[in-house]
Amino acid sequence: MTKNFPPRTGQQYSIHYGDWAAVITELGATMRKVTYQGKNVIVPLGPDDPITCCHGQLLIPFPNRIKGGEYTFEGKTYTLPIDEHDRNTAIHGYGYRSYWKLEELTETSVTQSWRVPNMLGYPFDLIVTAKHELDADGLHITVSAYNNGDANAPWALAIHPWLDNGFNGYGDEIDGHNAQCRLTVPADTHVTVDENLIPTGTEPVNGTKYDLREHPLLTGQPFDDAWTDVHHDADGTVTATFTRPDGLEIKVGGDETITSFQVCTGTGFPAYMHPAGTAVEPQTAYANAFNTGNELIVIKPGETSTTKLFIKAALK
Repeated sequence: MTKNFPPRTGQQYSIHYGDWAAVITELGATMRKVTYQGKNVIVPLGPDDPITCCHGQLLIPFPNRIKGGEYTFEGKTYTLPIDEHDRNTAIHGYGYRSYWKLEELTETSVTQSWRVPNMLGYPFDLIVTAKHELDADGLHITVSAYNNGDANAPWALAIHPWLDNGFNGYGDEIDGHNAQCRLTVPADTHVTVDENLIPTGTEPVNGTKYDLREHPLLTGQPFDDAWTDVHHDADGTVTATFTRPDGLEIKVGGDETITSFQVCTGTGFPAYMHPAGTAVEPQTAYANAFNTGNELIVIKPGETSTTKLFIKAALK
């Protein structure tokens, strides 16, 4: 008997506004496709494709890595499953693994929600809402986490778009394509890490390949690094800018809750899981924040934490 199933990434929510179009999936509230004037802003995925490198996904309730999958919060120690076995870390939270409930769909926006399941390693009862909305400026993403429980909850987030470099390359040739693009990360400090990419400290970017404040070419690859001490504009927003050789300028950022960026060029990744671009990820906290408490958001019972992010583009 033949059954009609949706794609492997679940229902597909297509939204449009002017020159902009996007497809958001039921699985993980993932950005599967974002285009401006017909050009791919992020590397597109098919509806049945495996999602490698957390491409287009929302990383909650923590982005990046937790050392040993273990953390202590308010005097109690919690243990999470190890996802990245070669580095013995838990990585990128759990929201991207679940199907999200559709709350509202319009021509220009989609709103979805997810309630965190009761996990031993993260038992906090959060109800998360993600709204993706297009307007003339681009894609706006509003993520709100409401603490429905009776205990304080640790919280951090990031989005993980792989910005399309415009070449549609494959494998190792992508590094050369990325090197023809420029990137500004308005940050004064680079996060140093150990062999498992767990932070060990920070250093000034002055005089190093990590100084991305003046829009350099991405010739300093590989990057899989975090930057902090970011520069917020007068309106509270912070913006990273990625410029392609074809003139498409892509801006990614968020509000005052964004304290860092992670950038990954995918250098050395297996060809089948190397997106043809560069990941530029605005974050409310960088790796291992559940242990260090650095920039960690604590949501009290009955309260909500909200972060607003954006992806914009223009032809220069």
